[in-house]
Amino acid sequence: MKSPYLKLNTKPSLKDHLVAIYHIESPLGLKTASVKVAQESSIGTWTKLTTLDKKTISRLGPKIFKLDYHKKIAHIAYPLDLFELGNITQLLSALAGNVFSMKIISNLRLLDIHFPDKYLNSFQGPAFGIVGIRNYLDIKERPIIGSIIKPKLGLSSKQHAQLTYDIWANGIDLVKDDENLTDMKFNKFEDRVKQVLKLKKQAQKVTGHKKVHVFNVTGPADIMLKRAKLVKKHGGKIVMIDLVVCGLDNVQFLRNQNLGLIIHGHRAGHSMFTKNPRHGMTMLLLAKLARLCGIDQLHTGTVVGKMEGDKETVDAINEAVTTPWGKIKPTLPIASGGLHPGLVPDLVKILGPNIVINFGGGLHGHPDGPIAGAKACQQAVEAVSQQENFSKYATQHKELQQALKYWS
Repeated sequence: MKSPYLKLNTKPSLKDHLVAIYHIESPLGLKTASVKVAQESSIGTWTKLTTLDKKTISRLGPKIFKLDYHKKIAHIAYPLDLFELGNITQLLSALAGNVFSMKIISNLRLLDIHFPDKYLNSFQGPAFGIVGIRNYLDIKERPIIGSIIKPKLGLSSKQHAQLTYDIWANGIDLVKDDENLTDMKFNKFEDRVKQVLKLKKQAQKVTGHKKVHVFNVTGPADIMLKRAKLVKKHGGKIVMIDLVVCGLDNVQFLRNQNLGLIIHGHRAGHSMFTKNPRHGMTMLLLAKLARLCGIDQLHTGTVVGKMEGDKETVDAINEAVTTPWGKIKPTLPIASGGLHPGLVPDLVKILGPNIVINFGGGLHGHPDGPIAGAKACQQAVEAVSQQENFSKYATQHKELQQALKYWS
């Protein structure tokens, strides 16, 4: 077929184009379907237009420059002028919008987008990034030890605060709300903030180390901003957004307030569109977009835990959020989901030490309770960071030894 959008075996300028990579399945075949995708996601539509002249097509038309018929993958370069700088919603409306609804498409997956520096640098990106987070906590090399309060729902604000103190005081650096804990009847957001941050001062005095709590501010933009300001007012440093359900535009909105808060990104719900390998969007791309919008630390996968994600996939995501990228600071990867102390050696061997390791049930489920669980998690990270013989180290630390026995 002839189409002004087909520019196979050419090399588009990466300075002036965004390159989208799609997996496309269609009864029309890859070439024809890729033209339809390119049209619908840019300046064209389902029929010829008398209002669309050759000059406009030449200036603004996307270029399909590579087709992989075996993998059913199309590489499409879009002129930068088709996109509003600094507007994440406009980007996704174009490249992840109506194209997914076309009848001629059986399956469509947006695998990745490559951005020119001019587009990247129109966003603020993370305020702190990896270096800023590590400097704040004064943890330079080892993994940051985190914990999610469990049960995720059910504790009062007073119980939540006391449990936070107990595990802070026994080796945990970072404690967080779970993804569906916001402002509950039995655990009010404002009460939780006040009580937790009051005990934070005590934990820091007792341990001599900086501690942080991640408060879940997820909600409509006005409520989210109000909650974030409350956290700052009472001396908090980190807030969390459930970025899928809340929206990347709300991430960008909160980041642009310049509140001086670290933004923690939880990816709850991403598998609705990332899990099917033939349709939707990749977690890789979602992670890149989250970094672009201002997420300082992001759940990216564990390989060894309960959540989906093999080594190749998680490694690629972690590389994408930490590699140099225009002026955008790197995002700190978080390993979270089904982790316990016995998994720490394999986790660090696979992903490296530049991560937050979040323990939930693998801390609070310790047979001797959460204080012992916190000690076991801290001991596991210490053993790996100091390159000790893990099994031997466990025999010298009863909390770790119990954890290994319990979760063997």
